[in-house]
Amino acid sequence: MQIKVVKLYEKGFMTQPFAMGGEEGQDKFDKNVKYRSSLQNYVIDTGDEVILVDTGMPENTPEFKADPDSTIYIGSKIKNYLDALAEVGYKPSQISKILVTHKHEDHTGMLAAFPKAKVYIGREDADAMNLTGGNIVRADFSDGPYYNFPHSQKIAEGVYFIKACGHTRGNSLIMAEKDGLFFMFHGDITYTDEALYANKLSIVYEDQAAARETLNQVRTFIQNHPTVYLSTHTPLGYENLEALRVVDLNRPTETLPLDEIVYTTASGKYVCSVCGYVYDPDLGDSTQNVDPGTSFADLPADWRCPLCRQGKDKFNPA
Repeated sequence: MQIKVVKLYEKGFMTQPFAMGGEEGQDKFDKNVKYRSSLQNYVIDTGDEVILVDTGMPENTPEFKADPDSTIYIGSKIKNYLDALAEVGYKPSQISKILVTHKHEDHTGMLAAFPKAKVYIGREDADAMNLTGGNIVRADFSDGPYYNFPHSQKIAEGVYFIKACGHTRGNSLIMAEKDGLFFMFHGDITYTDEALYANKLSIVYEDQAAARETLNQVRTFIQNHPTVYLSTHTPLGYENLEALRVVDLNRPTETLPLDEIVYTTASGKYVCSVCGYVYDPDLGDSTQNVDPGTSFADLPADWRCPLCRQGKDKFNPA
């Protein structure tokens, strides 16, 4: 089995209130503390088949603009998803299965590029996305517990799809077993590893109680098994993989300084930092009766992202 990284965005940041304020409130954390952010997905090559974990942003997503006041800035684009996938050695025709951690567009944006691959996704998220087609598999998690996780589905030898609700109602994580180690792939159970060590939820979830239960299960598993924690939104994800770094919850990894941030000119569009939805003033938002020509600043204060229902404060200029 080989595990490879598909690197998509780099040199971003997130604030401590965003990453850790989900239960106690953002005001209990220091907005001046920032952690490195990025976007990457993963490939599991079993030797018999090639399995993707998530599929990145839609190809036409505009560049994010770095704003020092943002709660999260995903970073600058390295490559489009298919180009990044090709860089690690794979074509769409080689992909047999896709395991979706959750419905947000930064994890599902290129699903349409793989019409022949079986797409495994939690039922609630598949329904929310209105996914149809013979290649869509609404996971039934019918293979019983996976250690302390109550619900799992075996995908291939040594690869398991595990129900891990909270961030979204259909959220899942993936476990791969190799050489005595457990590789835990996840979307946004935590946005940064610092939150895993601190035992804190981010502010983004659809079900807080379920998100807390999932994080508790993750930490219990890590305490009892040698686990490499493969995050999506921090460079620590691929750094952990490269170093085969096993999590020790009593010894947090070092928080490194931010990379140099690239500042660009704003286009007038805004991108949801949680799910990747693009608000285009030229189009408005027909789902909430917002007329074309309405600037982002003129959107009502109670306007929400049409996809993930987050508020305006989660959007970055593009």
